[in-house]
Amino acid sequence: MTKTKSTVFAALALTTALTAPALIIPILTAPAAIAGEPVVHDFADLAAKVTPAVVNVSVTMKADAAEADETQMADRAPQSQMEEFMRQFAERFGQQGGRQQRPHPKAQAVGTGFIVDSSGIIVTNFHVAGKADSITVTLSDGRKLPAKLMGGDEKTDLAVLKVSSDKPLPAVKFGDATKVRVGQAVMAVGNPFGLGGTVTTGIVSARGRDIQSGPFDDYIQTDAAINRGNSGGPLFDMDGNVIGINTAIYSPTGGSIGLGFAIPASLAEPVVTQLKDHGRVERGLLGVQIQPVTDEIASSLSLGSSNGALVAQVEPNSAAQKAGVQSGDVIKSVDGKDIATVRDLTRTIAAVTPGNTVKLGLVREGKDMTVSAKLGDSAKAGKQAKADDEQKGSEKMSGGSFGFSLAPISPEARQQLGLKDGVKGALIAAVEAGSPAEEQGLKAGDILQQVGRDAVDSPKEAVSKLKEAKETKKPVLMKVYREGSTRFVAVSPRAA
Repeated sequence: MTKTKSTVFAALALTTALTAPALIIPILTAPAAIAGEPVVHDFADLAAKVTPAVVNVSVTMKADAAEADETQMADRAPQSQMEEFMRQFAERFGQQGGRQQRPHPKAQAVGTGFIVDSSGIIVTNFHVAGKADSITVTLSDGRKLPAKLMGGDEKTDLAVLKVSSDKPLPAVKFGDATKVRVGQAVMAVGNPFGLGGTVTTGIVSARGRDIQSGPFDDYIQTDAAINRGNSGGPLFDMDGNVIGINTAIYSPTGGSIGLGFAIPASLAEPVVTQLKDHGRVERGLLGVQIQPVTDEIASSLSLGSSNGALVAQVEPNSAAQKAGVQSGDVIKSVDGKDIATVRDLTRTIAAVTPGNTVKLGLVREGKDMTVSAKLGDSAKAGKQAKADDEQKGSEKMSGGSFGFSLAPISPEARQQLGLKDGVKGALIAAVEAGSPAEEQGLKAGDILQQVGRDAVDSPKEAVSKLKEAKETKKPVLMKVYREGSTRFVAVSPRAA
């Protein structure tokens, strides 16, 4: 989340075991209601109906202190030429902070989820469980069940889990969030600060909030008390339907001040369906970089209004390029649907199945025109980008693999590391904290020279041998050169 002045958009689920216990303050008894005042609605029946389907989600992950520490150090000057050199490699190959990550203990985090299918399908936030090493779900009856991640989507901050139970589980359904009205009563259920099932109530304060967390921001704002640990929990209407997934708060302290934000069910439900059925989300891809149309731009282009999305750049070989879209075009509609903002275009294109053709209404040099574009697949585009990186001589072995990234031994690297001309192999550019590679003592700056019985002279060759070795599901023997000496280590690939 981004900082704005003294306030912070706080992700809710990452309360760890290191968090100081909350201070419990007695509340004075309020005086009796004065005659004639409106009676507070009784939520007891609604709570009894829906809370059995709400679960606590506990995860184990690498301690957040590692990221916090690196963030605090980000603005400091490098301490040495070597540190600056490794920082540049880390930036190039997608590592954070640019410094050799130090070992950090595993941390416990808590969040909330809710059952949407009696077979054990659970919805929560991606930031709760999307990157967890292990997940445990506690049901309302106290049972603890291990959960498997079926799929996650970081762009919408949603994840789907699966648990196995010997009997059908209580479940709730998504409601129609498009009919949600500002001012209507709502109820949130969650696991604030790890205390367990907690019910809070309030109203819908606003619709369509953009909190700058991603391209699909369309949050429901509520004043129902939401705190850390509520992430992934449901926001119910008075009929017991889930109209939102509680995800973030706006707070100067990290606690609730009555500004909570929930992903609307209208956005969440189709994403959850895809994650449940396919483990990932398919989104159409146009292949353009876009920016808002300001009043000044609208005036200079004689548009009449600032509605639309200005094309800043067209990606090579993209659907947009093939359709004839040009930099400077203003996209005003998609299949006849008006595009008022950049966010409208992003969401509209993403909602189209890859491979389908859309008609784009454009304004170019003051003239209206229409072009047809056959959309690409954002997931495939991401894989292609990764393949392109591999061809350039780098591959980040992380996630289900060993936990380090490789780079060629450039002349600069050879000079900085003091390597003789005869030293060959692939440079270990960065090592992921808590990974199998780190556990075996590998460090940024090491030279990987052999995988199994095979010598390797480049990142591409090393990656190929590592992939082959991983298939054996046994520890992989690696020969590593460091500061004039070599040694062998056996590194086990992580289970995917």
